[in-house]
Amino acid sequence: MLVTTKAIVISTLKYGDAGVIVKCFTASDGIKSYLLRGILKSKKGKLKIAYFQPLMQLEIVANHKNKGSLEYIKDVKSVYPYASIHTNIFKSSIVLFLSEVLNYSIQEEEKNDGLFKFVENALQWLDIHDEIANFHLLFLVQLTKYFGFYPETENMHKNYFDLHEGQFFDEITLNECITGENLTHFKQLLGTKFDAQHTIKLSSHRRNEILAIFIQYFKLHLQGFRQPKSMDVLHEVFK
Repeated sequence: MLVTTKAIVISTLKYGDAGVIVKCFTASDGIKSYLLRGILKSKKGKLKIAYFQPLMQLEIVANHKNKGSLEYIKDVKSVYPYASIHTNIFKSSIVLFLSEVLNYSIQEEEKNDGLFKFVENALQWLDIHDEIANFHLLFLVQLTKYFGFYPETENMHKNYFDLHEGQFFDEITLNECITGENLTHFKQLLGTKFDAQHTIKLSSHRRNEILAIFIQYFKLHLQGFRQPKSMDVLHEVFK
């Protein structure tokens, strides 16, 4: 079946001498993987490797057989050419990290309008703003809503947050808990939108600690989730 759909590039893996396998989050069918033969050597074809950088926003015309095998892209165009994401080292590092997060967290081959629009709009926000040091933290917070483990907020006045339960408690539990200054910042992030992220003042060390907590939270609640390799790059860039 020929499908025209928006798609966000999640990952690109070299295949053979000149081909790639591109994993995309599509608006029409969720996660899809496509085999693009000869794209690394082709100079005349419609499909250029430049289209398939991390988290590019595309419109693709693709043949979806929906048999669990690799699909094929017939045509592609950019629907939102980024102004700064791939040229700004801070933004490109964030995008590399988030592409790994999404790669490990979105598995379903089914339509998810809410999640697609969130990722699409968040990336466009990142592209046109400069206050972005906490962007990846807020992105992770918002992402938990779509996977069903957003922290409960009715008991935010309590002194411990249980990572396993996703809830606040008066006393420390037998599970991994956040407390102290990390908990204070964790609570701030829960109620903050992208536009207000500059109001959260974090040292680079504290930001890295909070990030590690979120990665652990994802590991506990998403089967198969792994720590992104690009976290090290993120730490270096945001020193």
